[in-house]
Amino acid sequence: MTGEQQPDKKLKILMYLLYYLPHRTGVPIHVQRLSEELVRRGHEVTVLAAQHQPNLPRKETVNGVRIRRIWAPPVPISRGMVMPNFIPVMYQQMQQHDIVHVHTPILETGIVRVLADLTQTNIIATHHGDLILPEGFSNQLIQQTMFELYKFMARSDRTKQLILYSRDYADHSYYAAPFSDKVTPNFPPIVMPEPNPERVAELRAKWSRNGGPVIGYAGRFVEEKRPDLLIRSLDVINQRYPDAHIVFAGEYDIKYENTWEKYQPVVKKYQDQLTFLGLVDDMQFMADFFAACDVLALTSASECFALVQVEAMLSGTPVMMTNIPGGRVPVTVTGMGKLAQAGDHVSMGQAIVDILDQPDNYHRSRQEIENCFSFEETVNTYERFYREYA
Repeated sequence: MTGEQQPDKKLKILMYLLYYLPHRTGVPIHVQRLSEELVRRGHEVTVLAAQHQPNLPRKETVNGVRIRRIWAPPVPISRGMVMPNFIPVMYQQMQQHDIVHVHTPILETGIVRVLADLTQTNIIATHHGDLILPEGFSNQLIQQTMFELYKFMARSDRTKQLILYSRDYADHSYYAAPFSDKVTPNFPPIVMPEPNPERVAELRAKWSRNGGPVIGYAGRFVEEKRPDLLIRSLDVINQRYPDAHIVFAGEYDIKYENTWEKYQPVVKKYQDQLTFLGLVDDMQFMADFFAACDVLALTSASECFALVQVEAMLSGTPVMMTNIPGGRVPVTVTGMGKLAQAGDHVSMGQAIVDILDQPDNYHRSRQEIENCFSFEETVNTYERFYREYA
């Protein structure tokens, strides 16, 4: 059917990812924003995901998006889930939709490819970051298996496009490297409410110590994001800003990692300068959180983009980010922040101090940021591919 779609025809689009809302990380937020905008444009969108919590309904509709959750008993495989009914459910859903949009990395990519062949359904895949696990035989086995399954799907004639967040990340991705002819960069869909000035002032008064700077961190407390390095960077920051305070927004006691326990010594060493908010699922609060901070600091060892960077910029807050493929893109594109050497807490601390010393050098208007990362253009790109390959 390629090339036969009418420009204004409404499509039936199937999204597949492992964890969907209320699980709040970058991938489900990406899918939510894209799906709801597609519904607003008149398309029919179904999100298929695992029932990652037993109390979640198997079927519901939220903001026009149909959500279907596949039963998953509590037998996790690393970060994955066992779904005994996956094959029949996915097969049925593919038959009812014009195209399937898969969000990788996920264990089920090989099965998706086989079912796409059987149902003659084309695949668009958005790759949200290479799987990089800690050392150890079991972890490396999982990592290599996932990559082989991804390659099996990606090389299929049914897989028409591999979307990555940026050319910078695609050029350094071991997942994307074998399939450069299918790769298209497309920024993630990013929207952010305006900060509430009164609430921002309240939060700043709560977190600022003796008028000292507030440093924000938004994300999970996991090894790949190296939050311990941000804490250690206080060694440098305190020399100039002894009243600096770091506020962490995000889940910190992660079940599938021991990072929180591992870094308790450094957490306790600086506990008077740290606040942990836990998981936050209110975007208005996050806008106020970002605006209350003098700088958002991300210390990741691996990151394909980090949506929170742009969310912070839209809220008026500059960013310190590590100089890593993909992750450095928002800062390099906008100039609204500074890059630091990955793995080096001294470099990170100095970059934060530089931003705090001369904040005007890193200010950009909200309109400038919106122009760089256009939500409409991102969705237009996806919609064009759906129409081309449905």
